[in-house]
Amino acid sequence: MNSKVEETPSLLRQRDQFVPRGLVTAHPLVIDRAQGCEMWDVDGARYLDFVGGIGVLNIGHNHPKVVAAVQAQLQKVSHACFQVVAYKPYLDLVQRLCELVGGREAYKAALFTSGAEAVENAVKIARAHTNRPAVISFRGGFHGRTLLGTTLTGMSQPYKQNFGPFAPEVFHTPYPNAYRGFTSEMALQALNELLATQVPADRVAAIIIEPVQGDGGFLSAPPEFLQALRALTEQHGIVLILDEIQTGFGRTGKWFGFQHAGIQPDLVTVAKSLAGGLPISGVVGRAHIMDAPLPGGLGGTYGGNALACAAALAVIDAYEQEQLLARGEALGERLRQGLLRLQARHPRIGDVRGTGFMLAIELIKDDEARSPDAELTQQLIDQARVGGLLVIKCGVYRNVLRFLAPLVTEEEQIDEALAILEAALLRVLN
Repeated sequence: MNSKVEETPSLLRQRDQFVPRGLVTAHPLVIDRAQGCEMWDVDGARYLDFVGGIGVLNIGHNHPKVVAAVQAQLQKVSHACFQVVAYKPYLDLVQRLCELVGGREAYKAALFTSGAEAVENAVKIARAHTNRPAVISFRGGFHGRTLLGTTLTGMSQPYKQNFGPFAPEVFHTPYPNAYRGFTSEMALQALNELLATQVPADRVAAIIIEPVQGDGGFLSAPPEFLQALRALTEQHGIVLILDEIQTGFGRTGKWFGFQHAGIQPDLVTVAKSLAGGLPISGVVGRAHIMDAPLPGGLGGTYGGNALACAAALAVIDAYEQEQLLARGEALGERLRQGLLRLQARHPRIGDVRGTGFMLAIELIKDDEARSPDAELTQQLIDQARVGGLLVIKCGVYRNVLRFLAPLVTEEEQIDEALAILEAALLRVLN
């Protein structure tokens, strides 16, 4: 007889008492430890983690190289603030990032703390460079929860609520969606119409886009669309910002999502999987654009924290030494084929999509319109958890189930997750 008293109920009561309702937790669990793509809760139950801290743990939980790097750095400098004194991990990391993004071109980088902070600074840099006010983002895009990040985000709920008034001079345009029949040509036509009717091109500082929309439903921008966007921005002197916060660091099978289109952006925002779970973000861009703000215009107390920089350097080393880009691409294909097999057996899976190891399924109702089914999606998430698999939803209508498993996941764990998912589907649909 197991006499152990479960800790989860009391801890969840503690959460309800002291954490505001606006901060949602997707699963009613309290985690005790994690390794690779597995987590164990305080009561000892094991789960396959196909969320990865929402795309933060491409390298997996507690990667030994990251742990060792942080431990070593902790014995030297944990924090100094780069605005006070420089330190080697910061300098080494910005050099590595500039080489990864810019190759042999002249690039510079500044480090911050959160993805939203990187986005805000990218907009500041673009405005300083162009001396223009307007920014264009895309419907369904997600760029953070700060006031400007929320303004740039192309979804009303739950992000905008009653938090306005929002930042001025931000305009939204449609993003391509092949499943719903909205082509690249249609998206370009809508963008040109926006420039003709709402804001002239010579007043636009930047266009910001995710190469694969994250919270918007794992929609991939076709290469021809990104190429046309690059040509349009060059024509009008507009800064092209690629938000790679969720797509970066191997999630799509390449270092960055924009590389699938063969374009070179002006600014790139990075965060999430950069440091294996430690909070850090950055803006990496063409040197002459990055130098637009005057001294003192960029910064942040915790930006480029020494421990996070050390972790990020270890992450980049691990990618190169363990060939994680190729591994992620192979795992993505294995997962995609498994999801396509599920779709063939379960027509309520309307679409299987994504790029590389950034994949999702869209769940629909049994009608001719293929109406989004948010209720089915939530039921499937809950039943998958019962089976030992953690996943979360996304999409404008919250009917898309996304998979963000670490690139160190084993093939057997992919197969196990697919089996859990199908069993959950059968329970929900029967």
